[in-house]
Amino acid sequence: MEFSEEQEIFRRTVEKFSEESLGPRVREVESTDRIPEDLIDGARGLGLMGVGVPAEYGGQGGGFKELAIMSEEISRILPAFGTLLLVNRLFIDPLMLFGTEDQRRKYVTPVARGEVFAAHANTEPGAGSDVAGISTVARRSGDRWILNGRKIFISNADRAGFFVVSARTSPPEPDRRWRGITVFIVERGYSGLSIGQRLDVMGLMGEHPSEVILEDVEVPDSNVLGKVGEGFKVVVTTYDYSRILIAAQAVGIAQGAFEAAFRYSNERNAFGKPISSFEGVSFRIAEMMAEVEAARLLTYWAAHLAESGDPRFTLASSIAKYYATEAAVRISRDAISIHGGVGVDRGTLVERYLRDAMITTIYEGANDIQKLTIAKSLLRAYSKGASIE
Repeated sequence: MEFSEEQEIFRRTVEKFSEESLGPRVREVESTDRIPEDLIDGARGLGLMGVGVPAEYGGQGGGFKELAIMSEEISRILPAFGTLLLVNRLFIDPLMLFGTEDQRRKYVTPVARGEVFAAHANTEPGAGSDVAGISTVARRSGDRWILNGRKIFISNADRAGFFVVSARTSPPEPDRRWRGITVFIVERGYSGLSIGQRLDVMGLMGEHPSEVILEDVEVPDSNVLGKVGEGFKVVVTTYDYSRILIAAQAVGIAQGAFEAAFRYSNERNAFGKPISSFEGVSFRIAEMMAEVEAARLLTYWAAHLAESGDPRFTLASSIAKYYATEAAVRISRDAISIHGGVGVDRGTLVERYLRDAMITTIYEGANDIQKLTIAKSLLRAYSKGASIE
């Protein structure tokens, strides 16, 4: 995979920000479970909120390669900060793909400029990977819609000014459960919208998800995103793209864990020599490096296909997300093992890689869903006599 000179300059810029600004604050974020505002201001000053957004909508330009680069380099140091930035894409992408020009100019522009954070509210207590299973409802009332329901595990909800919210505008049809879902753009100031409890999840310290509660929230008809009743496509297409960025986040976590393990294996002595000189450790280090590189290649392959408009990108993004996140878990676990007793000491900041990696296997579609997508794609190609390469 080749990168342009501009992309390499961008990588070095994000790398420098991550190492010099985020790196010294990791322990603070882990202990306080909060991301300091000055770090967010630093990212805003670099224009990181607008990466991948065209200049006419307040962005910095670039595409999914740049977004993957940003996700990887930031997540190598502080994955929670990567989540804070990337959740905006769950709002931006559906508007860029399905929104009207007025909607894009009104809502994408301030998000890309870093003036407003945004969130994507689809998951419910009874519906996560099963998008068609949502129970939030919206009924028409004149030129407005009235939304009622409860969303859960919504990242950035506590700071978001804009939300995309999925709701049922008609009951599911027996053989087409996906029918009848509509997506709405909801502003934080709308009456009836409130943020519920902040959920204390196991990883990504500083960027915990929250509940979003909708009680008779009035949304103007102009804020319908896409077509009424066809919101399922809006949601799942958004995830097709966002999986690439989660794969990149996992690559960053894996790289960070690998680097920590490699350094420690050369610094820690046992029986009079560095433990990296022992075959059991050196072979594990070699395996970790191979997995990192394989995950990275799959991720940027998916990003390349997405930028090229190649329809195979949906399959590629599932493969990349599945492999990279599972690899991040294995590499993080091995990093802890190489560190031995200090690996499970929270003060050494090693075990955090595993906590963060586990979350990447679940959000943006649990990995069992990715395997299902991959298998269905293969079977569909086989039934049509098409190539499965």
